[in-house]
Amino acid sequence: MLNHDEAEASGDRVLDVRLWGKESGLSRPYPVMCHLLDTGAVFQGLWDVVLNDETKAAIARSLALSVVEARAVVSFWAGLHDIGKITPPFQAQVSACYELVRDDPVYGCAPGAEAEKGFRHEIASHWALNELFKAAAYPSNDRLLHKSVSHQIAQLLGGHHGLFGRVLKAKEAARASDYNPGLGKHGWADQRRVHFAELRRVMGAFAVPRGGLPAGLAVVVGGLIVVADWLASQRSAIEPRIPGPGWSGTTVEVDAHWHAAVEAAPKLVRAARLGRARFSTGEFGEMFPFAANSLQRDLAEHLPAMIGDHGPGLVLVTAPTGDGKTEAALFAASLLGKAAGARGLYFALPTMGTADAMLPRVEAFAARALSGERALMLLHSMAWLSSLGSPDRTAVFDAPVGEGSVSAGKRTSVEADGWLRGPKRGLLAPLGVGTIDQALGAVLPLRYNALRLFGLSDKVFVVDEAHAYGPWMHQLLVRLLEWLGSMGAPVVLLSATLTGRSAGSLVDAYRRGAGFPGPSGVLPRYPGWLFASGVSGEVSAARSIASNRARTLQVCCRPVVWDTSEPAGAPVREGGRRAALREVLAPVAAEGGTALVCCTTVAEAQQTYRDVCAAFPEFAAYSGGVRLLHSRYPADVRAAITAQCEAAYGKPGGEPVSVRPGSVLVATQVVEQSLDFDFDLVVSDLAPLAQLLQRAGRGRRHQRGPLGRPGWAAAEDEPELVVLDPLAAPSGFVPRSWGAVYDAGLLVRTSQILETCVPDGIAVPDDVQRLVDEVYEEQFVDRLEGAARQELARLDEARLAGEAAERHLAAWTSICAPADIKGDLSKLSAREAGVTEELLTTRLGADTGRVLCLYEQPGRAATLDPGGKVPVPAGGRHGLGAAELASVARRVAPVPGRWLRGGEPGAVVPKKWGTHPSLRDLVVLRMSRVEGGSWACYHGRYTISISDVGLEAD
Repeated sequence: MLNHDEAEASGDRVLDVRLWGKESGLSRPYPVMCHLLDTGAVFQGLWDVVLNDETKAAIARSLALSVVEARAVVSFWAGLHDIGKITPPFQAQVSACYELVRDDPVYGCAPGAEAEKGFRHEIASHWALNELFKAAAYPSNDRLLHKSVSHQIAQLLGGHHGLFGRVLKAKEAARASDYNPGLGKHGWADQRRVHFAELRRVMGAFAVPRGGLPAGLAVVVGGLIVVADWLASQRSAIEPRIPGPGWSGTTVEVDAHWHAAVEAAPKLVRAARLGRARFSTGEFGEMFPFAANSLQRDLAEHLPAMIGDHGPGLVLVTAPTGDGKTEAALFAASLLGKAAGARGLYFALPTMGTADAMLPRVEAFAARALSGERALMLLHSMAWLSSLGSPDRTAVFDAPVGEGSVSAGKRTSVEADGWLRGPKRGLLAPLGVGTIDQALGAVLPLRYNALRLFGLSDKVFVVDEAHAYGPWMHQLLVRLLEWLGSMGAPVVLLSATLTGRSAGSLVDAYRRGAGFPGPSGVLPRYPGWLFASGVSGEVSAARSIASNRARTLQVCCRPVVWDTSEPAGAPVREGGRRAALREVLAPVAAEGGTALVCCTTVAEAQQTYRDVCAAFPEFAAYSGGVRLLHSRYPADVRAAITAQCEAAYGKPGGEPVSVRPGSVLVATQVVEQSLDFDFDLVVSDLAPLAQLLQRAGRGRRHQRGPLGRPGWAAAEDEPELVVLDPLAAPSGFVPRSWGAVYDAGLLVRTSQILETCVPDGIAVPDDVQRLVDEVYEEQFVDRLEGAARQELARLDEARLAGEAAERHLAAWTSICAPADIKGDLSKLSAREAGVTEELLTTRLGADTGRVLCLYEQPGRAATLDPGGKVPVPAGGRHGLGAAELASVARRVAPVPGRWLRGGEPGAVVPKKWGTHPSLRDLVVLRMSRVEGGSWACYHGRYTISISDVGLEAD
């Protein structure tokens, strides 16, 4: 029965403490009122620590309240997020608790209401709070609810589990319990009113907002509410605060619980490490242990005044590889972050490997240039495998049982734990380095996309390799920049080969979000940089910088017949690719030095590696003479090879340099981006010009001096790029083995342009922007005649149609622009069938799978390694432990999806391994040893093998 000892200020109904809010894993059920109070208190702690003064003031202005009033009111909203738990379906989830109220005549509901399991408590919060806010005199519009402040806040709070419900219809809002019997009747609605009024009283939130929140600020408030809810839901935070058996929810008891919650909240916030990093405005030399080059020096001389005059905004830097763009970006980020009052930065890169390599550089920068909270997260799908030794880096291994565990139902618990120790929490840490997909997920209608947006809203967003994304991901980046512009988040874009059209679309998107819809007319300079203010809309003229590393790229085009499928020991065909490779690599074998051979496909790289070993057995015989690097290795093997390559081909240290022993690295496109390799010679299969220039940037990248290079490569300012061009051969064509890796029309254009570059070479950087733009010129086709012209026109038409389809897909899958939200937050969650996070993690149209090889050892159990030393974990009731999971995940390899279709039924992960996301869709291959030292198995139509060249299929 209800406790009537003391009537509450809310009327003749009193707080019913039998209504539970948390129960899972606790010694006793936790009253819903206590959880509402806890969440409101944690929100206040987050408001004080996480938000900057400008954001607090902007929220207050939107609500037409003072900052003090806004803090109280918005914290009150945060507490109300779970008021939907005061409903029959939620309370019935714990039968022992529900029995206490089910037969109480005070409560009533339609028959079967408690079985409305689809009516989740967050949906109930949305439906119930619309009426409760309206009754509290919040501005309402009974006809157009998307214009109603009452409904907007109710919809915002209903989205605290990551998805926002649709706008209610007027008739639904007027008769909510008739449309949703799960709301209950009589006492259920009364108790929601009592909890609403009591929470408002104790938090002093009597001020009434006169306006709603624009989309950007709604994302900020909603994100902070999610964080507050999850921090307040930790069992370690709840258990010591569970009221004793005699607790009845009197005014005195509620006040005491509130004051204790307010006292405990700062500790929870500090433990989460969600505070603010503070940016320095020091000199470049104070941030980095070396003198600035011309690009960095020009930024240091001119950017501070631009920011001072026009406020923070976006900086675009275009420069060749090796020209110090990373340090330039971090320096610019510090200036922009200081001016914007940002709380940190996120450095986004195209691949996991490039993110791993960037992490220590950002960590070193943070140690020198930042103060305050400097928690640093590595963010990508396999980041939890990293061994992070620094106290300023936040690891994402599973915490010990009970530490950070969340009291919630199974689905909610998985979501919250995943955020507290996984990628969703990662974007909330002040500092982050990771893959671009972690950020682009913010503009796809995925669960908790608004939390991602919130995580980026008050940071400097740095994008490396901005040229590296196809039309689909470029379009998603455009939409993300629009949102960041609307939220005033500073941005730094870096690129080595960005077309003028692409640069303009990125700058214009940011300005559009900031409220400046007109085109900027951006004309980037190469090398150079420009600044676009998000405050005044001003766009500076691009500044052209004299490169410290001006050079002439000597281009050698070799027309070749494509014979990569020939066995390594087969006779060499004159005019073939194999013959050309032997010729251009002969100086490496004879005089020493290093060479990169970049192939189009993994299969061709594997075959090329075998052929080079056969052609040059003298240096293939010693360790490191010939190496192979591609994506189709188990993760631990690829990491080991990459580390060996960094040691062999990386930047020289302070020790004296000499000519390196003869060594060839055969690789795929994985070497194009953010890997600091230096080769004496670069050989590449034909590729689009931008990719060729990226690869060429690995040629004689660092100063090694006259003693550091062989005689055939002594001219450090004239690196050589050899292009093996099948189109230039008589009756040339794009090899069938390349499939759709590159657009055929771009290859034709590149082949034509390269011919004009052979006599004088390519002046880097002076010629780069012109050539990159020239590849895409509409008039290019006019240079050709007859059948060649018609064929290129056909290929161009197909490419443009494909790009249009990708842009259409981006428009179909992404959320709308912030200006189009117009009071309806469900537009952040509205999704079409098939929109998943996996869309982001591979190139559009890529067909990929993941495999784990188990090696069948003769006479004993299978192992995770060919040597038979690492046993296959058995798993158990709770799945694999953290160390076992890491041991498995480090040995996973990506393969083409077609290899796995129609495979063996026993190729699934053992059930006792559990359901960790890293095990999802993983295919187990049971390998047996075969002749030659490799391992193989049958899977569907294929024989899949693994050896020192990685995974292959026949």
